[in-house]
Amino acid sequence: MQEGSIYSALVDGSYVLKFFGDVRLTLCSSLDCHLEESLASPEVKEILIDLTQTEGIDSTSLGLIAKLSIKAQKRGLEKPALVSTNPDITRILLTMGFDHVFVLLDQLPSSVQELKKLPLVQESVEEMQQRIIAAHRVLMDLNESNREAFQDLVSTLESIDK
Repeated sequence: MQEGSIYSALVDGSYVLKFFGDVRLTLCSSLDCHLEESLASPEVKEILIDLTQTEGIDSTSLGLIAKLSIKAQKRGLEKPALVSTNPDITRILLTMGFDHVFVLLDQLPSSVQELKKLPLVQESVEEMQQRIIAAHRVLMDLNESNREAFQDLVSTLESIDK
């Protein structure tokens, strides 16, 4: 699998995130910081997440994507669109309840030429651990199945701090 990377663009009010390769928790700090910054921008009017070139994605990254949707809707934006052409990834999205917080598409509506790679954010292990916990809490809030699947992980990570 290709090492993961994430690109973004904001063009005419459309905020696009494109994930490439195998996206793992090593990118969670970069992704979370970027999402917070982007959602604070009044220029963002709609959001598209492009997973068409994603080979794999972990639960932390999925939790951050779900958090983006929830925060965007609280800001008054429409449900973001999420595009997946990989049946395995689409199955995970449906199982985790992403169809409740995204408009799921199986093809891209258009292409964006101005994507820029997100800069890598370096954080302490503790800061990254808190992002991982927060991302999984978002997933746990999506449905009972996720709550059961991630409760032990979150409890274990939280007990490390104590």
